[in-house]
Amino acid sequence: MQQTMQQVIIIGGGVVGLTSAWWLAEAGYKVTLLERNDQVATAASFRNGGQLSYRYVAPLADAGVPLKALQWLLQKDGPLRFRPEADWRQWRWIAGFLRNCNAASNARTTAKLLELGELSRAGMAELELQVSPDDYAWRDAGKLVVYRSPEIFRRAVARPASSEAQLILTPQQAAQREPALAQLQGALAGGIFTEGEAVADCHAFCRTLEARLRQHPNVSLLLKGEARSLIVLKGKIAGVDTSAGPLTADHYVLAAGIQSRDLAATAGIYLPLYPLKGYSLSAPIGAQHTAPEISVTDFERKVLYARIGNQLRVAAMVDMVGEDASVDADRIAGLMRLAREAMPHGADYDQATPWAGLRPATPNSAPLVGASRYPNLWLNLGHGPLGFTFAAGTARILADLMRGKAPPFSLDFLSPRH
Repeated sequence: MQQTMQQVIIIGGGVVGLTSAWWLAEAGYKVTLLERNDQVATAASFRNGGQLSYRYVAPLADAGVPLKALQWLLQKDGPLRFRPEADWRQWRWIAGFLRNCNAASNARTTAKLLELGELSRAGMAELELQVSPDDYAWRDAGKLVVYRSPEIFRRAVARPASSEAQLILTPQQAAQREPALAQLQGALAGGIFTEGEAVADCHAFCRTLEARLRQHPNVSLLLKGEARSLIVLKGKIAGVDTSAGPLTADHYVLAAGIQSRDLAATAGIYLPLYPLKGYSLSAPIGAQHTAPEISVTDFERKVLYARIGNQLRVAAMVDMVGEDASVDADRIAGLMRLAREAMPHGADYDQATPWAGLRPATPNSAPLVGASRYPNLWLNLGHGPLGFTFAAGTARILADLMRGKAPPFSLDFLSPRH
């Protein structure tokens, strides 16, 4: 007798939800993807930095960061803004973050994220057989992190390299490898170049994968269907209450970004997530411009530059201001100043399109993937600014765990039940 296919409802149609849908559908599950907007990937996956940084996975929490944070708060165009909230979740998250601000915790997290990064790289290579890289402006020109402070550069060089693909560069060598840095060369102490890192248009990737999912016999998409609460009955999730009415399945996956925090709370689950608000500019590149071919990160300024198709994507900043996704004109003006200073000929900044998005992060920057305390509720969330980078890897892990297979490596603190 033929076995009935297990049904799964995935809540969230960003890059994490879409990749989860693909791997679960390929694993033989009947998947319904629930997205509250009328299009996929309209939130954190829309105009993010677009980097696929598999080997550059530095967690935000590290030794010395609390002191740096105080300095950043005093800078006009500093990478951090903080607005205290009358919300205990903000303060609990900050307490967890501070506990992770030490070298040992940073090293443990970095090692685990490097494993996840390599798994994600392999997963994206699999997906290239289904969704053409040409459809989402994929390029693997490498990643160059440049440093202004000689002391910070020395410490970065002294860290164990994550791979043999890293090259240590002088300011002159950095500018030779990436001519867009010519204006910045005199302010640099050096750079670290990593081969094999890529950039792509995350939104275009999501739309391309959506089109492929619509052709998959195991997938149905429900757009403009907002999940309102989880229904708990006899120690399991019995359904999800939505704007389209109650929906039921055998399994449920939370991959809805920061919305997951409130949804989990309806089932009595606290998720250690906080929405780190980031900004970007997308500026057209003309024949007269010198845009970077390599993905560039200005380490001290915490600004990244990536050529995505015929646009220069400039992304930066962390605002801790709650669930406010509005575009702050002052922050965009600050980002524009930083871009014009570092790469004045990089693109037509007068025609730049601003964006802001909420990146749901955990205190140690590691995503959570796996089972919750309910046997049929699964989590795939908390990727922070590395959602595009890690989506394929966590989707593969989720599919393995739901089928009862061991993950490819020990999850440790990546597991929600650790």
